[in-house]
Amino acid sequence: MDVTEQPTLRALLSRRDLGLRLVSPEEDLPPGALDQPLRWVHSSDLADPTPFLAEDLALLTTGTQLDADTAIDLYVSRLADRGVRGLGYGTEVHRAGIPDELVAECRSRGIPLFEVPYLTPFIAIARAHSEAIAAQAYARRSWALDAQRALALAALRPHGLDATLAELGRRLGAWVGMFDASGALNLSHPRTSAPSSRLTALGERATEILNRGLEAGQSLTIDGWTFMLFTVGRGGQLRGVIALAVDALDPEARTVVTSVIAMAGLALEQSDQLARSRRRLYSQLLGSLLENEPALARKVLGGLPSAPVTVAVAADAPAGPLTDWWERRRIEHGTPSFLAESTEGVVMCVSVADDALLDEVATRFGIRIGASGSESYDAFARAHAQALAALRQQADAGVFRYADTVGSSILSALATDEARLVAESRLAPLRDHDARSGSDLEGSLRTWLEHDARVDPAAAALGVHRHTLRSRITQSGALLGIDLSSFPARAELWALLQTARD
Repeated sequence: MDVTEQPTLRALLSRRDLGLRLVSPEEDLPPGALDQPLRWVHSSDLADPTPFLAEDLALLTTGTQLDADTAIDLYVSRLADRGVRGLGYGTEVHRAGIPDELVAECRSRGIPLFEVPYLTPFIAIARAHSEAIAAQAYARRSWALDAQRALALAALRPHGLDATLAELGRRLGAWVGMFDASGALNLSHPRTSAPSSRLTALGERATEILNRGLEAGQSLTIDGWTFMLFTVGRGGQLRGVIALAVDALDPEARTVVTSVIAMAGLALEQSDQLARSRRRLYSQLLGSLLENEPALARKVLGGLPSAPVTVAVAADAPAGPLTDWWERRRIEHGTPSFLAESTEGVVMCVSVADDALLDEVATRFGIRIGASGSESYDAFARAHAQALAALRQQADAGVFRYADTVGSSILSALATDEARLVAESRLAPLRDHDARSGSDLEGSLRTWLEHDARVDPAAAALGVHRHTLRSRITQSGALLGIDLSSFPARAELWALLQTARD
């Protein structure tokens, strides 16, 4: 922030050409009494000038009104209540020196009292102060112009939005951060000056502002820190929130901040356009990979995750936020990775060594992900099919791997809804008979097949005579229309029992 000297009473007292002298001991004044900004300097010898005074000014008087019936205590009291920030007494005009009672009353009410020597015209003091105001206004305008030039140059650098916010923080001498629509802090300067507890509260407030579509600046105090919040974007296209750790902004500083908000909005719109183009490019490159042809993707992207790779498909994923997060992480970690949108979902490809990234994605976004086994790029299409097969088996958020779907048997991979319907229809005569008669032919068949279709051990397991079990097998075959003396029939029966719901 600009350090031009403020138009204050201390600044006036320091002017040697005016010869002013502070009469009130500074230690007896309220803290900062001499350093409050002065709006103006006015002169009056009225017994009660307060109806004609504005707040935050210094009053000059020759004291002629104090010789009449004016009570000095009432006079000073009125000035204090009106917000007068200093009283200048012109000596040797009406009387020598300053009345002791006036000195005492000003000390009592905390009003700085200063002596104006005879040779210093009141108008010289007013002119000196007006020149200080004009100088400060010029300095602030110059600061604003210089700041806007610096910000424009920063916007032309690589990662222009980041550089622009960093420059704004330096110019204001304050912490600056930018939150996205999810409340995540994307940019921060200086990066370590705001405690995490404050950042969490700021993120929550930023999300609330964006969800409610508020465009006006907001003020928020957290743990004694005051922040000003400004939305980026317009109407239904709010894209983020810029936060400044400042109590207030003067018109010049607000103008600079407004220009940064406009730059940020334009940068985000351009970034969105680039992101959309990038997503379309990656989707087209995915088509090449699904043909097991990685050469084009390597040439366009400059590289792919090192093989062997894991291919994953995410269902119901927020494509935009996931893509943005994936890209930021790729840049920050410098790890090659591939992500593209498709009709089946968001497709991700990572090196097997970076397979844990998929778990991080599932946890962060609360989504279902199906993941393939370890494959080469020559088998990318097969890996993609494996990921889809795993995804179909996954009901809850998390990563479900293809190896888990085929870990038990091939039958579990074939147990589609259609296959279950066929199995239950084929077993219906058997199950209807068991339901009517209270028998358990299905259980007897399952036990028999589990014992490799050998009657004696199966009968022992069931606790029945072997002839009883043979009779049940014959009866079951008749109900199902299957000759269970052949291996293909037994294999089909086993598949039906494994596929149908119990």
